[in-house]
Amino acid sequence: MLILSRKKGESIIIDGNIEIKVLEIQDGKVQIGIDAPKNVDIFRKELYKSIQEENIEAANIRLDMDQVSQIWKKKK
Repeated sequence: MLILSRKKGESIIIDGNIEIKVLEIQDGKVQIGIDAPKNVDIFRKELYKSIQEENIEAANIRLDMDQVSQIWKKKK
């Protein structure tokens, strides 16, 4: 892990095209801005972990084909 110190208004650059800038420091909180290409997904860590868990859960669901057939018939 790389540890850097930055002051308000200072930035770091990642991979030449992602800029993370310290916008505000107040009451023990740091507000940051992230400038990245549109194809780069940016998530808060807790949200990212939740998405991963839901994807794993969805991938492990076993479908009962009788239930699927019943649902399909209801939609027609």
